[in-house]
Amino acid sequence: MNEWPDGWSESNSGNRYGRGSAGAQPEGARSMRQVRRGPGQGYGPSAPPQGRVPQQPSYVDGSGGQGGYDDGSGYDSGYNTGHVYGGGPGAGGPAGTGGGRPAPNWRRRIKWTAITVVTVLVVTTVGTYFWADSKLNRDVDLSKVIDRPAEGDGTNYLIVGSDSREGLSADQKKDLHTGSAEGKRTDSMMILHVGDSGDTLISLPRDSDVEIPTFKGSESGKTFQGTGKHTKLNAAYATDGPTLLVRTIEYNTGLHIDHYVEIGFAGFANIVDAVGGVDITIDKAFKDKYSGADFKAGKQTLNGEEALAFVRTRHAFAASDLERTKNQQKFLAALAHQVATPSTVLNPFKLYPTLGAGLDSLIVDKDMSLWNLASMFWAMKGVSGGDGTSMNMPISGSSGGNLVWDKTKVKTLVKELNNDEKVTVSGN
Repeated sequence: MNEWPDGWSESNSGNRYGRGSAGAQPEGARSMRQVRRGPGQGYGPSAPPQGRVPQQPSYVDGSGGQGGYDDGSGYDSGYNTGHVYGGGPGAGGPAGTGGGRPAPNWRRRIKWTAITVVTVLVVTTVGTYFWADSKLNRDVDLSKVIDRPAEGDGTNYLIVGSDSREGLSADQKKDLHTGSAEGKRTDSMMILHVGDSGDTLISLPRDSDVEIPTFKGSESGKTFQGTGKHTKLNAAYATDGPTLLVRTIEYNTGLHIDHYVEIGFAGFANIVDAVGGVDITIDKAFKDKYSGADFKAGKQTLNGEEALAFVRTRHAFAASDLERTKNQQKFLAALAHQVATPSTVLNPFKLYPTLGAGLDSLIVDKDMSLWNLASMFWAMKGVSGGDGTSMNMPISGSSGGNLVWDKTKVKTLVKELNNDEKVTVSGN
């Protein structure tokens, strides 16, 4: 059987070097024209005379430089200049570099690095947005509020702090001094106006004297006729929750409420702890066994438990409700400032826990977006930094233990807010 490829046979294989012949011999120097040897330097079997070393080809050109391969006959193989093995100029690398690897294309690298970074940032931002948006509890339907005043310029947020104990264990209730009352009531109420003429934060004392008007029940849909009777503002929330509270505030002020935000005891404390505490300066030392407050004067960092005691304290002050609303404004503005600092926003290990704690515990209206919420926090930060106005609703006196609003000042205040004008009215 012939094992040679087609067209080959043992007869024509010959005595050919490098082709499997049994008597293979190296080809003569004539077949390697790039190397020419002098007499006696062939590949023959004879050895050099004893004690002598065969003459080696020279690598030095005639000019004394490191030129091509020179055996003395004047032939330049180009070995040392890269013509055979490719190490010289024009052989894949710039002259003087030694050849081989091309220079890096930095413009291309920078371009693709920038594209990668931007892509990662976009994907992370979009993912964070949808994650955060899904955590908002949009439970309040303001479309159920009847007979609403016309919308004004700017945006009005109603910010409510409730005394809800939902989610608190018995030990937490004890530590936070919340008590164990069923249901929930409003511990604080504020209107934040965000507009082009400056942001304004107005506290509404929970003991404010108001009239609860005709309203439609949030659950039953039944219409309840107003009786004209005056009561404390927080009674509206206790009667039928957020929608009746909004209805009552709009009826007694003439100011349209665009968005609603509510937070309970547990959520408030969790946000403060997630952000690492809030720095605040307390003007005067005070204690309150009911809230658990025990503060010295001066600058200090409050944790969640201490912060809750600070904003709930009322028995330590002579003008209890008014002083408490001032402390609430002061602390909420400081909290917003702390959340918006680069140390929180740019640190994912603080940002995500803070967002998680805050968004999980907030109850907002169905039309509230993350952009609305961000606008609210930035406005509160601006108020704390002196770029806006912080005040209590103007009070003219009291009646039966209720705080009576100054009707003239309130009318002027509402007009300025509706027209998004700079507020000139001062509060108590």
